[in-house]
Amino acid sequence: MPGSEPRSFEEYVAARYAVLVRSAFLLTGHHHDAEDLVQAALVKAVAVWSRIEDAPEPYVRRIMVNDNISRWRRHRGRERVGVPPGETWTDGRDGVEDRLDLAEALSRLTAKQRTVLVLRYYEDLTERQTAELMGVALGTVKSQTRDALAALRRVAPALAPGAAALRR
Repeated sequence: MPGSEPRSFEEYVAARYAVLVRSAFLLTGHHHDAEDLVQAALVKAVAVWSRIEDAPEPYVRRIMVNDNISRWRRHRGRERVGVPPGETWTDGRDGVEDRLDLAEALSRLTAKQRTVLVLRYYEDLTERQTAELMGVALGTVKSQTRDALAALRRVAPALAPGAAALRR
């Protein structure tokens, strides 16, 4: 977090809640599940606040990732992913079509693949940070990223770089 660090749990939540919900939405694919995920993570964080108050973000994100992994292990089925309210996932080339293509493509990924892509490309974490957050080996992050990107290219070729010129 840029600027002054929050001193209390309440300040942290006020400053970071919206960002945490956006990240959780990308992990879960559902707005209500995202809010539940953030709430559960914050409940766990407040219990140990005195220990993590100097750097709460990694701890809270780790809880979110772990809880989401537990959730999708319980619900092995694939889930539909939508676009977060007020968000766009493209550079605006063809707006609606690209967002629909991307939402459809993401819905075809496994939860683990979607998690890897969110952490690597939305949260801009390194492969090592992603592996630590997910509790998996670095090679798993690499292979899941490769497989997820290949799946996206397969199910949504219109989103590939340079594809906009071919559509015109």
